[in-house]
Parts: sequence; structure tokens; C-alpha cells
Amino acid sequence: MSELKDKCGVFGIFGHKEAAYLSYLGLYALQHRGEESAGIVVSDGKTMSSHRAMGHVQDIFNAPVLEKLQGDRAIGHVRYSTTGSSNLKNAQPILVDYSRGEIAIGHNGNLVNADILRSELEAYGSIFQTTTDSEIIIHLMAKPALRNIEEGVLDALARVRGAYSLVFLTNNLLIAARDPQGFRPLWLGKIGGAYVVASETCAFDIVEAEAIREIEPGEVVFISEKGLRSERIPSLDIHKAHCIFEHVYFSRPDSKIFGDSVHLVRERFGRQLAIEQPVEADVVIPVPDSGNSAALGFSHESGIPLDYGIIRNHYVGRTFIQPNQGMRDFKVRVKFNFVKEVLAGKRVVVVDDSIVRGTTSKIRVKSLRKAGAKEVHLRISCPPHKYACAYGIDFPTREELIANKYSGEELRKYFECDSVGYLSLEGMLKCVSFPKENYCTACWTGKYPIPYESVGKYHTEKSCR
Repeated sequence: MSELKDKCGVFGIFGHKEAAYLSYLGLYALQHRGEESAGIVVSDGKTMSSHRAMGHVQDIFNAPVLEKLQGDRAIGHVRYSTTGSSNLKNAQPILVDYSRGEIAIGHNGNLVNADILRSELEAYGSIFQTTTDSEIIIHLMAKPALRNIEEGVLDALARVRGAYSLVFLTNNLLIAARDPQGFRPLWLGKIGGAYVVASETCAFDIVEAEAIREIEPGEVVFISEKGLRSERIPSLDIHKAHCIFEHVYFSRPDSKIFGDSVHLVRERFGRQLAIEQPVEADVVIPVPDSGNSAALGFSHESGIPLDYGIIRNHYVGRTFIQPNQGMRDFKVRVKFNFVKEVLAGKRVVVVDDSIVRGTTSKIRVKSLRKAGAKEVHLRISCPPHKYACAYGIDFPTREELIANKYSGEELRKYFECDSVGYLSLEGMLKCVSFPKENYCTACWTGKYPIPYESVGKYHTEKSCR
């Protein structure tokens, strides 16, 4: 599914002499969660230093840059923005100096009451340096009545609503927090005597850290030289709402989130899809890479052989210059190529994770036909998207979503394929470990776990910091 933008990823470490380098590696593993900018803030216990830039992790952090980031505690962030402008001032982690000292923050999620809080803070004289809602949390922490940073974090998080996995760094503390609904994943681990936190466990694997547990929804973890302690965010709204789209698309298949292996959940999606949407065909091919696991499950359940008829070019940058000859399908062809020897004369089942606007899928079907496919059957390992996301995923408006324009035979004719089949909502929820009421399914059902305000001045799109 190539029509959605990536979200954000966070990483933190406390008590390791190579904190900056390990943060770099952790962010490298989390690059899929944000390709616009990246940053690391490091402390040696007395002073803090940072480096942020636009672009990919490997291009931002080289040996001379990392050499300057001295300290045994650090946080890092990879970002794709959907609110605020796309420029360096909005890159994270944000580092500020206020009455209680220096503090840095990195955020993955979206605050649904950000506009209200920002207007209130500005009315009392707050001056914002960025257009991200992450900065709101810092301003809420700065109230004079609050005695220390720990109290400030808990008080601020009691006021915000929405999805957030957060990391904070001061000279003395690494703080990790997850919203009471647990929309976004956040893990706690250990490497030697150092604690680490990350959006996904794949970031632990690259630094050879041991995954201890997921940080609980509504939990705030404080890590210092004294060790680790845990607090709860004051909240009356404690029902869980894990974003199941993390399993469908966003998280890496080699990660474990919400108690499940992402790869195994996707494989189960594919098996269930084959049961619900059977088809007579010669070959199953995935849309790489997020369709790979579901295609494997579909093949196992249906008995139709799996092969790789679509090959992805992994070296296509976001700034690739397109020709101006009006080649409408160039974006697809530069990212994917089609193996004619696998496709020619075959009845092909194409397994993709999701369809959003539908334009890319339409071009892909055309390309498969051109490569010689006799029949093309689209199979999608989640239900049709019909609603926008309020909690940090950049879905388009309802009017742009293909499932709100066409259904059934109309959809098949639009794609010019032989059949289209989606996984049902109930079928999808059968494939995960927690009870179905513990997952957010708003993008399919329109039932939002937390009410959200209308799109406002600073929320021209749903945000993911």
C-alpha cells in the first residue's frame, strides 16, 4: 500500500556510554516510521546537545556528527509530518530551556484537543516556536504551580487527549509515556545495565537489547541513575484502543507489538482472507513489502503457489524527479517492476495490505495486464477504509477514499480487474490476541474511541509527530 505516508518513531536510552551511536542504530531500524527528518538529543548529566536535520537517518548522522553527541543518555526521533510545515524547526526531538532546566521531547501520535489547548495557552501569553502539537506538552509542563519535571509531565498528560507515545530527556531523567488507550506501540528493554525504550522491538534487535515488556497504556516510566519507577496518568478514560492498522501496515514484520508478532498476525490475515474471499487462480503474488506476510498466509490456506511477480526498488527516494512527458504510471513503474515470466498467461491473485485512494492499485492492475497476466484478482488484508484517522495516520478525507466512491461491481470495473475481495472486520479481529473491544477500528467503522474536534488552524491534516 503505497498511498499512505509513514508515521513517527521514537527511541531512548539511559546509562550507556555509546548512547548517541545506539540511538542512531535504533532510528535506522525505525526509518520506516518517518522519512522526512530525524534527530537525536544527548546528555552527559550536565549539558545537553542535539542534532536534527531533514532527510534519512543514514544521511543525517555520520561519524563526525555522532562524535559531537557526547553522553550516556539520549532520545531520538524519526518524523513524517502531516501537520505543521515540513521544515527543520518542526523536526524532533524538540529541545527547550525553561525554568526547570533543559528538556527534550519526541512524540508519535496526535493530540485531538491540540487546537483548544494551544488557543488557551496563547491567551495566557505562551509563545510557540513550532507548529507541532508536541510543543503544547512542554508549555503545559511549565506552569509555576508544578514543583518538578515529574509532576509537570503527569499534570500535562492528564490534560491532553488522543494518541501519544512520548520520550522526554532531561540531564537526569529519561521519561517514556503512553496514552491511556495505548493507540501507538511503545516498548521497554535493556542492554547490559542500560534501559532502552522504542516504538518497536526491531529497534532493540539492531542494538542487541533484550525486550522486557510493552509500556502499559496510561503508564509513565521514569528512568534515572537510581533505576526505574512507574506512574499512572490520571485519567477516567481507560479503555484500550490499540491501532490495528499498526499490524496491517505500519509496523515492521519483525517487530512485536500489542502482544503479537506483526508477521504472524499478517499471515493470519492472509489465511482468513483466503477463507472469506476464495478464488481459482494459478499464483499468489504479494505487493511488497507490507503484503508479503498476508500473501504467504493466503497461499498456505488456499493451496495456490506463492511467487514474486512484483519486485520493489528499495532505492527510490522521496525527491526522485519525475519526467514531464505525462507518464501517469511512472511512480508505480519506478518503485515496482513486474516479472513477466511469473505472470504471463497466469490467473494472478494480488495480495495487498490496504487500498486508500485506489489510484496506485488501478495503475498496478494495468501493469500486471501489460506483463501478461490472464486474470487479476485483488485481495486486500483489511476492510475498506471509509473514515479519516484522528489519531496520527495520514488518511485522506472521506471524499477521497475509494471505498466511499465505489463498491462491489463498481469497484471491480474501476480497477479493471477480474475480482476484488476485502478481509472482513470480524475476520481481521479474529487474528489478534486481545479482545476486539481493545482495538481502534475507526477508519473502517467511524466509531472513534475518543471524540475529536474539527480540523482547525494548526490541524490542516491529521497529524503524526
